[in-house]
Amino acid sequence: MTSNYNATSNNELPVIGIYFRIGKSDWYTRDRDQSSRGRRGGTAKIGTSTGRGGIDNGRGGSRFGTPRGNSNNLRGGLKGKQPGGGLRKVNWDLCTLEPIRKDFYIEHLAVRNRSNEEVYHFRENAEITVKGDNIPNPIQYFEEGNFPPYVMEGIRREGYSQPTPIQAQGWPIALSGRDLVAIAQTGSGKTLGYILPAIVHIIHQPRINTGDGPIVLILAPTRELAQQIQEVANSFGETAAVRNTCIFGGAPKGPQAHDLERGIEICIATPGRLIDFLEKGTTNLCRCTYLVLDEADRMLDMGFEPQIRKIIEQIRPDRQVLMWSATWPKEVRALAEDFLTDYVHLNIGSLTLSANHNITQIIDVCQEYEKDSKLYRLLQEIDTEKENKTIIFVETKRKVDDLTRNIRREGWQAVCIHGDKNQQERDHVLQEFRSGRAPILVATDVAARGLGIILFNMHLS
Repeated sequence: MTSNYNATSNNELPVIGIYFRIGKSDWYTRDRDQSSRGRRGGTAKIGTSTGRGGIDNGRGGSRFGTPRGNSNNLRGGLKGKQPGGGLRKVNWDLCTLEPIRKDFYIEHLAVRNRSNEEVYHFRENAEITVKGDNIPNPIQYFEEGNFPPYVMEGIRREGYSQPTPIQAQGWPIALSGRDLVAIAQTGSGKTLGYILPAIVHIIHQPRINTGDGPIVLILAPTRELAQQIQEVANSFGETAAVRNTCIFGGAPKGPQAHDLERGIEICIATPGRLIDFLEKGTTNLCRCTYLVLDEADRMLDMGFEPQIRKIIEQIRPDRQVLMWSATWPKEVRALAEDFLTDYVHLNIGSLTLSANHNITQIIDVCQEYEKDSKLYRLLQEIDTEKENKTIIFVETKRKVDDLTRNIRREGWQAVCIHGDKNQQERDHVLQEFRSGRAPILVATDVAARGLGIILFNMHLS
């Protein structure tokens, strides 16, 4: 059973899944899917000049200045202190801020000439639901996005055939400078949905100088997702000479700090590590005019809401905000109401949360002591299939380690990943799993979303 996987397509992966849950009622579920760099592009190089945002070796200050209530020598975080406690809320004065341009969308003639009926049928077929005022029509082909040549060059190089639904409707909204809440399942092409408008946004802003913070800030819940986003930013930033850096916990701060101090246009960050750098004055968000919250629901689930609010307070209020999420709980709605202005709500797929109808779910209610024997029997069955890979999700880090040891004792090659693993260990584990050298991955929910693992046949436990 094989499938070609495109990260920006709606193709379903063929999946067999087994889910275990700890509690009074233990569940065993098996699901089978039936249908289913250089120039300004890579991480900034220290002591070099790349792209039009020239770099010098001095400590040049931001020509945009530091807004009132902010300082570049804020107190660093202390143990036991609330994250972001060293950051003071900025008293923004819009009269003194340099004006920014956010609307770069030029509607293609073919898009403008489509009738309301054609637009309605396209949205209906693509399961696109939009709410808001003055919403632009969706595009149907990349050429209709009127992207600059350097963006189209990247699209052709990556071999994409046509936009996914979230890109088709999301790009015209984002390029128009509107705030956006976009709800779509993981793997729907959301990353490209905000990266390409971000690059266009950057090119139309004044150049950054040493000491300036990033123009684009992308917040992500985990280091794995942040690194995956950086891969997309590298691919498309290279042709546009747009520099980026990726900052996250579990990795040395030195190289990340150097990138920030020397100047980058895109900062991809997890909230905790970014707070550290903001408190220490390593960087600032005075120049940030394009904010992305990726996997917003996941970040709130992980308890990042206080950090997110602290970070947003450091960004000028006339920024553009794009919030991307797989679900639309009340916590995400509250965040959108607090920080987005006159936003468009875009939903791909059903408006109600439900299980994937392409997956047949087989549920086996069992006792705790039965789980291991059931799992081993299932692994034996899976082992007979060609090119199989299995992910087993477990509730606790201790259980991950124990189960991995037990699986290895039974003769299978297994690796594990959880929050106590450092970045080097995580990278090694994922490489072993992707290559098939260790076809079984045991994980906590750190691997639940956004890893971008390309598989031919995957089993979820």
